[in-house]
Amino acid sequence: MSSPCIDVCEIDAASGLCAGCARSLDEIAQWSRLGEDERRAIMKTLPARLDALGPRAKAPDEACARIASVLAR
Repeated sequence: MSSPCIDVCEIDAASGLCAGCARSLDEIAQWSRLGEDERRAIMKTLPARLDALGPRAKAPDEACARIASVLAR
């Protein structure tokens, strides 16, 4: 199963997004039940979310590289 997780699981209080992968708590909770197309659609939005998190994002380069690698498959 594809995942953008980089093992930095910290929810940003201001945005409600994971500071590691930029998914919402609901997306994280539902991830294993989503189809691959749904997961990929969410992953396409994550780089912009990480950018919006700005300095609150943890390891954004690593996260974007992980996302790009998954989407390239």
